Formats: sequence, structure tokens, C-alpha cells
Amino acid sequence: MTSRLPPLAVTGSSGQLGGRIAHRLATAGVPQRLVVRDPARAPGLPGSTVAVASYDDGAAVRAALAGASVVLMVSAAEHPDRVGQHRTFVDAAAEAGVEHLVYVSFLGAAPDATFTLARDHWATEEHVRARGLRATFLRDSLYADFLPQLVGADGVIRGPAGEGRVAAVAQDDIADAAVAVLRDPAPHAGATYELTGPAALTLAEVAGTIAAVTGRPVRYSPETLDEAYESRAASGAPDWQVDAWVSTYTAIAAGELATVSTAVPELTGHPARTLAEVLRAAG
Repeated sequence: MTSRLPPLAVTGSSGQLGGRIAHRLATAGVPQRLVVRDPARAPGLPGSTVAVASYDDGAAVRAALAGASVVLMVSAAEHPDRVGQHRTFVDAAAEAGVEHLVYVSFLGAAPDATFTLARDHWATEEHVRARGLRATFLRDSLYADFLPQLVGADGVIRGPAGEGRVAAVAQDDIADAAVAVLRDPAPHAGATYELTGPAALTLAEVAGTIAAVTGRPVRYSPETLDEAYESRAASGAPDWQVDAWVSTYTAIAAGELATVSTAVPELTGHPARTLAEVLRAAG
């Protein structure tokens, strides 16, 4: 039974990024095993099978990955114990005999990263290394696709980003890069790729680009740290989530997301998409 399952397993196929990757693999005729929490949400793709497991269920993950030689691990949804969930998944992957793990990490992953969730990614990378898994880390910047969601109902982007810059990357470019690695993983063993857009923009420039493409008046209004915490705490979100939201902006202010790399064109063979291109494609 196991020998008939595709040797490539893909997580996150019901989400925005994992779904892009799974669809690209299917279009290329690559058989894949879609590892999902809810089988009803798994996309119906030619050449795919479905396995059910959540990241925090080691036994289910081991069963889902049995016989898989290459695994795409899209990071779990934001959660106070996301690192624990990731460790459970990585342990199960190692125990299942996975030969190569491709992990979607974050730009500047480090134990002291300003963006709090980047610390989670560093801890996950360290655990992958500790388990001795052959791996490739795709450290993506903020999603360019996400930037319009920073705009409030009044057309204002507010946050303590100052004059810092961010080289946000298109999810389509991350997907193209991931597919290039997954289709021929051996040359990428041990590699860490920083996936960014082609230019680092201030949030004022981001606002101007959104306004130019959409025709909607949009501007950036800097906040102080106290103002940022006060405005976001009003949502009732837990402290760890508010910290993550605010630190998105302070990481920009600190210059930690200003990196512009050449990894996207080198892996995909095409230029990285600009923010304007992403916005126009989204309609």
C-alpha cells in the first residue's frame, strides 16, 4: 500500500501558499500526497492522494508521511505553541524516514529577531538540524499579497515602521521557487534561500503603489510603539498575537526586512514580481 503512494508529500495545500504549490506540481504532472487536517478542504488535483494529520499529532504525521522521501513543510497557523507543533511534525518526519524536508521559513529567522514569529522559524530550523534531516529552508519576506490588508477602512496604513523598508515577496514567486526545489531537491540540500521582492519599499511607498494601482486614496501614518499596542490590543487578541502584529512593523523599522535577494530569479528563471504586478494580478 505505502509503495503506491507518491514519494512527495505536500502540507498546506488548502491554504494560499501551499495551494499554489500543489496546483503547480499537479499541472507539471508531479504525483503528490496532500497532507491536510480536513480532507474536505483538500483540493482535487490529478495525481494526488490525501493523508490526514495535524502537526501536533505525531502518530498521524508518521502515518501520513510513511514512504515519503521528500516533504514540503508549510509552517503551521499562528499559535502560541507553534514551535511545539513544528517540533512534533519534524520528529515524526524523521521517524517516518523522510529524506529531504523543504521548510517554508521567514526572512531573518534568528533567536533575537525583532519580528517575534521569525524566532519561531529559527527554533524550527534548529530542530530540523538537530534531527539530522537533509533540508532546504525557504526564508520568505512578508507577502506582497498581504500588504493591502494593512490598509484600514479609512485608507490609512498605521504602524511603527518609521522610514524602514520591506522587500515583500509575491506568494506566486515563493510557490515557483518551492516547486523548482521540490522537483529536483538534491542540488538544494543544505541550502537556505532568502525569497524577496525586487525592491525594498517604505510603507509610504507601499501606500503610494496601492493608491496608484487601485485608484483608492491610501497613505501611511507612522505610529508610536505605545499607539500601536493600544490600537491593536483593542481587538481583544492575546498578548502574543498583538506582539506579533506590532513587531511586523518594528522589524521593518529595524531594517530587518529590507534585504533584496536574487534567489527568486535564480531558482525560477524569471524576475521577482513587483508589488504593482501583484496588485494588478489580484484585480
